[in-house]
Amino acid sequence: MQSTHPKPILNTSLPAQFRQIRIELAREPGHPEGDAAFAYVIVAPLDNNDRIDARLWRAHREACRIARLRPDQDDALGQLVHRPGGGWTFHYDAGMPDEVGVHFADERFVLGEYVSIKEADKTHTYRVVVVSHL
Repeated sequence: MQSTHPKPILNTSLPAQFRQIRIELAREPGHPEGDAAFAYVIVAPLDNNDRIDARLWRAHREACRIARLRPDQDDALGQLVHRPGGGWTFHYDAGMPDEVGVHFADERFVLGEYVSIKEADKTHTYRVVVVSHL
């Protein structure tokens, strides 16, 4: 039986600030208890305030990855992209439309915090459930 939480990525070539972050769908209409099957796994550097570190992202952008997890769909893999003006998006390798991390520049990635992602034309709220060292 597989665990619902992936094992940490082991990569000693990246700075110690890199984390593997798992966020899962929070309560919303149609999902009154949230849903762990709707999730993202993000690999990104965090600063001392637990926010995505844009300076380290620039130095190691190829390592800043996204996995979009959905039931009954293949995982979508992509990159975390820093946009002009400070915004963050998820750009997928398979040609899917980009998704936007709403106010990600200001969000803290700590257990129990909530973050929002604009997927197509709707914004969904996710809860941070895992933050682990690589």
